[in-house]
Amino acid sequence: MKYFFVLGSNLTLSIAEISAFFGADADRAGAISLKSGVLIFSAEKKIDADAVIKRLGGTVKIGKITAEISSVWPEEILKEIVLVPHAGGGKYKFGVSFYGRPGADIKRLAMEIKKNLREQGISSRWVTSRDPVLSSVVVTQNKLIEKGMELVLIADGNKLLVGRTLAVQPFKELSRRDYGRPARDDASGMLPPKLAMIMINLARPKPGGTILDPFCGSGTILTEAMLMGYRRLIGADISGKAAEDTRENIEWIIKNYELRITSYELWDIDVKDISGRLDPRSIDAIVTEPYLGPQRGKFNGEQIAKELEKLYSTALAEFKKILKPGGRVVMIWPVFIKHGTHSTKHAARNMEHKTRNTIYVSPDLGGFKIINPLPSQFLANAITKTTNRNTIIYGRPGQKVWREIVTLRN
Repeated sequence: MKYFFVLGSNLTLSIAEISAFFGADADRAGAISLKSGVLIFSAEKKIDADAVIKRLGGTVKIGKITAEISSVWPEEILKEIVLVPHAGGGKYKFGVSFYGRPGADIKRLAMEIKKNLREQGISSRWVTSRDPVLSSVVVTQNKLIEKGMELVLIADGNKLLVGRTLAVQPFKELSRRDYGRPARDDASGMLPPKLAMIMINLARPKPGGTILDPFCGSGTILTEAMLMGYRRLIGADISGKAAEDTRENIEWIIKNYELRITSYELWDIDVKDISGRLDPRSIDAIVTEPYLGPQRGKFNGEQIAKELEKLYSTALAEFKKILKPGGRVVMIWPVFIKHGTHSTKHAARNMEHKTRNTIYVSPDLGGFKIINPLPSQFLANAITKTTNRNTIIYGRPGQKVWREIVTLRN
């Protein structure tokens, strides 16, 4: 069975997350490939798309490939379209998203589909947007999955992959968890729930393992871990307010999502003392966004980077004492942009060429090794972008401080 994964804006991070989530299944030779910017996954067993999309922060759509054809347009495509019955009556709604074929005559295909449906006695409506591909918002608002289908076409050289969408990212729920939680601290920066999910997946914690966030802030990583099914969680922060904010947000999540939490602890403690509260080698995964320095106003990036290197070096020394053998640390380090507007692609290039406009933090790893979370076949891929120290950059043009996603292993 073949499935497609429409990736988020940071393709590198999305691919790394999917690889980590599926583990050994994704590591099989030829299991995953990239076609026109869409990840194709050859699965050995059926995927529950509705469940998986809720566990992935960097995937916009998941669907099933139903056919692989020569790119005859549109007659051969019509033969491969599988109509999905829907309950409730009304018009059959359908949309078409074409990945990798700019200027394709989607309207012609849509009119042929309407004609084909009309000949079967089915009244239909073609759902469109300004873009050649439909967003998850358009798919959701028009109920294409429940009341029809989104036909997805993916260019693969001289071939065409034909599929239909099974699930889209629950953007409303993600927005609610981001902006609707009761305790927020915009001044110190807020970790997006989607990025928290990606980081947790990159850490590959075991289902029953213990996850630690020693810089828990307002608790985004912990609450997302709870929603992903993890039940043994520890949060710590030097700020008493942060610990209380985390507690408030956890209780809000538990109440609103009716979760059964078996074990979570929150501590008001400095990271340099964290090993004194935990048994050696007792933590399965450490996932955290520490203090990244000032986010606004004028600041000296070089000076802040040196100060943070001391903090992070201390933290990593503590992590080494408590992490189980083979365990992972997924941590964010800041990237300070001194001048101009850069893209994520340029940030990775700047890391390689060590330009003066980009300032990176380089703490003492304390025995940890940075690992590249991408599957081996993507390490030399021109589309995926990692720094020369095997990390992934996450940011938007215009930001003064970007995030460097660092995956470390014992």
